[in-house]
Amino acid sequence: MAKKYVAYVSSYTISSEDNNGIRVYDVDVKNGRLKEKEQVEITNSSYLRVAHNQKYLYSITDLGVESYTIAADGTLDLLNKASINGMRGCYLYTDYEDKYLFSAGYHDGKVTVLRLNPDGTIGKITDEVYHKGLGTAVWRNFRPHVQCVKMTRDNRFLLACDLGMDRINVYALDHKTGKLKEADIIHCDQESAPRHMQFSPDGRFLYVVMEQKRSVDVYRYEVDKNGTPDFERIQSISTTKDQDVIGVVACALKFSWNFKYLLTSNAGENSVTIYDVDRETGLLTLNLSLPIAGEFPKDAALLPDEKHLVSLNHESNSMTFFHFHPEDHTIVMNGPEIAVNQPNCIIFYELRS
Repeated sequence: MAKKYVAYVSSYTISSEDNNGIRVYDVDVKNGRLKEKEQVEITNSSYLRVAHNQKYLYSITDLGVESYTIAADGTLDLLNKASINGMRGCYLYTDYEDKYLFSAGYHDGKVTVLRLNPDGTIGKITDEVYHKGLGTAVWRNFRPHVQCVKMTRDNRFLLACDLGMDRINVYALDHKTGKLKEADIIHCDQESAPRHMQFSPDGRFLYVVMEQKRSVDVYRYEVDKNGTPDFERIQSISTTKDQDVIGVVACALKFSWNFKYLLTSNAGENSVTIYDVDRETGLLTLNLSLPIAGEFPKDAALLPDEKHLVSLNHESNSMTFFHFHPEDHTIVMNGPEIAVNQPNCIIFYELRS
């Protein structure tokens, strides 16, 4: 029986009369297209996260975070809402046991930890960590901006990309109390602006897209005999063909379904860059970097067949579709665009039997 998928797309609602910040699409894998099946009313759903147990979906909203049960057909049923006691978040992640939900605070420079209940509902805040200090880029307000949070795959440490401070804070998670304790700091290049992160399937390699440096930096991750995390940078590869580019920033960072490719997008240049991934060494090799027929691609992803691509174009209010030909290093337009107001994030989800 062929596998079936849905796609969850989050978007901003602030500049639109449409309050449906999440859209659910059936995925036509064979033809590389999406067909809308549900709209969910939520304000400014800027980022989504599916629980590791695949039962629940979590979303950012203006007043905090919301949780949903994922039905058998992929549609969503609201469970509850919770406050993060601060300004609207920009990224969500859960630990690998789905006991805690982490929210990244771009505007207030805060990492918020909330307890998750066994039924998928969001509980109380267990910890709040404010980043402190002054950065080097005055035009970026030279203050903390937590852009992304992600657990190491061994479920020991939470990493927090601080785009304003050009660093990644590493916290040990107390799984009983939900408290964070600083364990390390990864100092990135000045004015590089670490934005999003991904770990390799085996957890040995960390990939970080640098917004202003327009690169993907690769780190080898180990834990020493004292339990201290160690991150060694082993590669820095450009996201753009021309490094002397003004007004271009790197945005998305997504693995393909089978972790064969790593994808990023470049706003301003309005392109997508795809790398081949060496699973043994962790190193990346450029496959292609080409235009996506839209403006400001905040997110982009390969469909589960790894033969089709979709780009979420924030400023042109559209999703554009392509055939991906890795052997020829090309993408080819695949049908008309789909209108979506300020799309921001896409997640593909395999329907359970």
